[in-house]
Amino acid sequence: MADIERKFRTFCGNLRMSNTDIANVRMRYDRIRGCLNRAFWGGEGYHTLYVGSYGRGTAIHLSDIDIIYEIPYSTYCQYDGYIGNGQSALLQKVKDTLHLTYPSTKIRGDGQVVVVAFSDGIVFEIVPGYKLSDGSFLYPDTHDGGRWRITNPIPEINAVRDMNALTNKNMQQLCRMARAWKDKHDVPMSGLLIDTLVGRFLRNWDYRDKSYLYYDWMTRDFFNFLRNEDDGKAYWSAIGSNQHVYRKGAFQRKAEEAYWDAMSAIEYEGKNWEYSANSKWREIYGSKF
Repeated sequence: MADIERKFRTFCGNLRMSNTDIANVRMRYDRIRGCLNRAFWGGEGYHTLYVGSYGRGTAIHLSDIDIIYEIPYSTYCQYDGYIGNGQSALLQKVKDTLHLTYPSTKIRGDGQVVVVAFSDGIVFEIVPGYKLSDGSFLYPDTHDGGRWRITNPIPEINAVRDMNALTNKNMQQLCRMARAWKDKHDVPMSGLLIDTLVGRFLRNWDYRDKSYLYYDWMTRDFFNFLRNEDDGKAYWSAIGSNQHVYRKGAFQRKAEEAYWDAMSAIEYEGKNWEYSANSKWREIYGSKF
């Protein structure tokens, strides 16, 4: 069984960004912040926040880097006062500002975010937002003439961090493993839904504080949990914030297939059929296993 520990430890390591990519993310994060600070605040300050999967610590090597950039109240009032789609004008302002720093980089607006796609494959998605007194953010949505929406990422980040501490780091590890399965099988689930359902599963799983040695069982039991989720449910309450996380499509059938693949892999592991076991794990998680 020690081989299970080695396999899953290696697999989880393979899902992480390289040290070079992490250094590039930090460098670009600081540079983007400095660029926007000069345009919106007239100086320095910490007005950026990692959000999304990267902010929750559940991203894998393929993930985009989501950032909320906090705008001053005066800027929010300025664009809220536009007669027509001030939200679009705000995104255009962010886009134009970033072009000054990255003139040869592909930058585009996309409904609610400004997307900065670097040539090495790292993609930043930047959302300008006004921070409310409760810590949530008003952010622009350019669709249907423009409106402001609310997002509340900080409780989600804190809830994942707390569950990770409670589960011997298994929370973030399983979230990343589930993303590998999602990417391998094109499963219609958002990152926040994955993190929400992983949190619900681990809260009641008997071995939530165990090590990699239990990751074969964790795989089996998580997909068993997932396949039994109500396939008629329209949304779930997000971990930490309780915001609605809407379904993108049915995922239960693909979870069922992963469950039976895990059952087979565990059986093969018990018989020391190494090649067959590894083939089943790769069928679930892809080539990073």
